[in-house]
Amino acid sequence: MKIWRWILLLVIIAAVAAFGWHWVAEDPGYVLVRFRGVTAQTSLLAAVVLLLLAWAIIGLLWRLARWPFGAFSRRHRRLSQQRLADGLVALMEGRHSEAERDLSRASRLDTLRGPALLAAAEASSRRGEHGRALESLDEAAQVAPRAARVLRARVLRRDGKPAEALTLLTPEADGGNLSPGGWREYALAALASGDTRRAREALDPLQKSGVLGVRAYNALETQVLVASLNAASDGAVLNTLWSQLPKAQRRAPAVIDAYARKAVRFGLVLPAMDEVESALRREWSSQLVETYGTLPGGDLEARLRRAEGWQDGHPNDPSLLLALGRMCVRLTQWGKARQYLERALALAPTASAWEALGDTYTGLGDAALAQRCYRNAIAIGRGDNPESLPASNVVGGRLDTRPIAIEERDEHGVPRLRP
Repeated sequence: MKIWRWILLLVIIAAVAAFGWHWVAEDPGYVLVRFRGVTAQTSLLAAVVLLLLAWAIIGLLWRLARWPFGAFSRRHRRLSQQRLADGLVALMEGRHSEAERDLSRASRLDTLRGPALLAAAEASSRRGEHGRALESLDEAAQVAPRAARVLRARVLRRDGKPAEALTLLTPEADGGNLSPGGWREYALAALASGDTRRAREALDPLQKSGVLGVRAYNALETQVLVASLNAASDGAVLNTLWSQLPKAQRRAPAVIDAYARKAVRFGLVLPAMDEVESALRREWSSQLVETYGTLPGGDLEARLRRAEGWQDGHPNDPSLLLALGRMCVRLTQWGKARQYLERALALAPTASAWEALGDTYTGLGDAALAQRCYRNAIAIGRGDNPESLPASNVVGGRLDTRPIAIEERDEHGVPRLRP
């Protein structure tokens, strides 16, 4: 279809040229130029062509005359672009000193001044030279003020001055004019300075901007909400904040865990229990089931039976086994506590499991083994290897490290045979 359009356009041009030629041929016009006794006469069309030709020759001569002088500027532009590229590569590779040098040189070209100075400030900040970074940002602010302001806030936050970074970004945040990167820095600075209210205010603009991926945004959102819940001064403030959070934000396991632990400190055991149990009914969470085993309350036997019923669906979860062991310790069911905790240690040796097993042996009156378990908990906390328990003191003679097999069924409920 395009070729027909070109053919039609050429036909139209040819027709216009033909009619134009006939129109000019009827009366070509007359031009007379007389200068210092010299007389030149020609038609109007020829005069126009001569003028255009003279203009082209003059332009060509002007370019030829400027070429030697423009060689220096072209070389400067080429070198600056190369230095910018080299500086950015050095910045990504961690050669911050070289990056700062190349980027500072690249900033001498006006068209590259803004990005080169911003990148040079980032290189200085990564080197720990925050003063030099702020100097570069002072110059960059004349070219790219918004980007320079966001980067300045980042440099201040890295330098341990989150309150100054928050103050720098607050006017634009109150006006809703922050860039997406600015909202992220605003949230991080607010978190670092303990202003969780402002940190929460940044979540909605950040989510709408899409500057962070789903995983990164969820991590930041969880961090902000956990910090907000932990900062609650009393139970009323905690419940008010919890009720104001959107339902989607109250479904994150880490957020529910933070609420439950904080609620227990204020004596709100039943609300904490309800939130944890509701979350576990919706979706299994090892973090929440471990918290479930630490919650106080008088219905411990009923909670133990409920948790033991979860073993059918999650027999290999060490957090569930740890929770069961802790509840058995509180109920002085030492034999069951040993079984659960030894199984948990066989699957995932943690300091919490060793500590709970130490409590078990303390209840059994075996101070030597209890002390060994406590030492193992401390050793794991330090990153050292724990001591093994004597085989005669382990239920069954030794710890069973084989995971319990979970029966797999197809969509019709028929068990699958393992190869």
